[in-house]
Amino acid sequence: MPVMLVTDESCNFWFSELQNKTIPSLRWHVLMGSHPLDFKSTGDVLTTETLKKGSLISLSFNYIWAPEGIAIICFTSGTTGRPKGVAISHSALIVQSLAKIAIVGYGEDDVYLHTAPLCHIGGISSAMAMLMVGGCHVLTPKFEAKAALEAIEQHYVTSLITVPTIMADLISLIRINKTWKGGDTMRKILNGGGGLSMELIKDATKFFPKAKLLSAYGMTETCSSLTFMTLYDPTLKESCQGLQKFNEIKSNSIHQPEGVCVGKAAPHVELRTCVKGSSYVGRILTRGPHVMLRYWDQIPARASDSSNEVWLDTGDIGSIDEYGNLWLIGRKNGRIKSGGENVYPEEVEAVLLQHPGVHGVVVVGLPDARLTEMVVACIQMKDNWRWADIQSEHLVKNKELLLPNEILQHYCREMNLTGFKIPKIFILWRKPFPLTTTGKLRRDQVQREVMSHLQPLASNL
Repeated sequence: MPVMLVTDESCNFWFSELQNKTIPSLRWHVLMGSHPLDFKSTGDVLTTETLKKGSLISLSFNYIWAPEGIAIICFTSGTTGRPKGVAISHSALIVQSLAKIAIVGYGEDDVYLHTAPLCHIGGISSAMAMLMVGGCHVLTPKFEAKAALEAIEQHYVTSLITVPTIMADLISLIRINKTWKGGDTMRKILNGGGGLSMELIKDATKFFPKAKLLSAYGMTETCSSLTFMTLYDPTLKESCQGLQKFNEIKSNSIHQPEGVCVGKAAPHVELRTCVKGSSYVGRILTRGPHVMLRYWDQIPARASDSSNEVWLDTGDIGSIDEYGNLWLIGRKNGRIKSGGENVYPEEVEAVLLQHPGVHGVVVVGLPDARLTEMVVACIQMKDNWRWADIQSEHLVKNKELLLPNEILQHYCREMNLTGFKIPKIFILWRKPFPLTTTGKLRRDQVQREVMSHLQPLASNL
C-alpha cells in the first residue's frame, strides 16, 4: 500500500481531489514546488523547498523486507498490440540498477538528465541507479531537444540515456546551434530502444567527444537491460573500439552470425537460445532475478515457483556466438513468411541503413498470392539524394546520388543478404515513421499504410 505520494504543480487538480478520498496508508504528500496546495491540513505536506532547507522531519516507517514482492507495475510500449502491465519485483530493480552502475559507471559526481519518462522502464532503472550512487538529477516536464540541450549546458550534465530518435533530435539541433558548448561535460551516454545507425554513432562521438557511448538491449519484462555493448570509449585506441572489435569477431566466428550484435549479458543475467535441429539461431530466453513476476492480469504463479528459475521467452530471435555475444535478428512475431522462408525485418533494415543514401528504413510484409508475404521496404532518403527509376537517370545531373529500386536491390546482394530476404518493392517514405510514446517503431501502422496504397498487389517474381 502506498505511504507517500510525490507530485508536481501540474497535477494540482488531481492532487487536491485526495482531500475527498480515504487512503488509510497514505501518510505523506511531497509537492515538487515552493508552496503547499490549499489542503484542509498542510501538516503532512512537504515541499521540495522545505526539504532543501534541511528541516528535521520525522519520517518513521515500519519497513517490510519483501525482495520478491511487487515494487512497480510498469506498462510495455505496445509496439505489437495493447500495452501490458508488468509486475516487477524489488530485487529486479536493485540488480538492474547495480548492473548499470557497474557497466555504465554511474557515480556520485554525475549530473544525470532525465530524458525518458519515469513511467518507462528505461527511465525508472536508470533513475534508480543514480539514486543508489547519490548523483544529481535534472528533471524537465517532458523531453524536448532544445530544453535538453539548454539543461546540459546550464547544469553541466555528465550523463543521460537516449533512444535513436532522441539522439537524432539532439544532434540535429546541435548542428544548427553553433554556439552550444555543452558537449564537453558529457561522460556517459546509454542508448536503448533500438540500435544507433553508424551515422548517429559518428555524430555522437563528434559532438560528445569525451563521452563513453554504450548500447543496451532489453525490455520491460526483464526490468530493462539484458545486454550491454560499448560502442565508443574515448580512453581507448581506435582499434580497440567496440564496433571495430565486433566486426572482427563477426568475421572470425565459426558460424558467421546473422543480425546485429547487442553485446554481452549483464552479470546477473542468464541467456540461451532455444534452437531446432542443427540451426544455431533460435528463440532468445532469459532467467534470473531481473525477470518479471507476471503480467498484471495473469493468475500468480505457485508459491514454489521463482522468477529466478523460470526461463522467459523474450519473443526475439537470435544467436549467441562462442565469445558470449548476443546477435539479434528480429521479433518472433514480426517475421515475414516469404516463399516458405523466414525473413526478419530488423536484419534487412540493418543492411539497408548502411547505404549512404538511406536515412531511415522500415521493412514490412504484405499479403501475396504466390509468396504468402512479400518483403517491402519503406525508405527515407538523405538530403541531396533523388528517388528515381533507372529509366529516368538522364534527368539527374549527379547520377551517383540517384536511388532507384534496382540499385538498392543490388546493394543488398553486395552486402550478402540472401535473395529471399531482399525487398521486392521499395517505397519512398516522405514523413516521419510512426512511433510509440517511448520512441519505438509502430511497424503495424506502417504496414497498414503501405497496404492501403498498394493492395491488391501480386508479385511479378
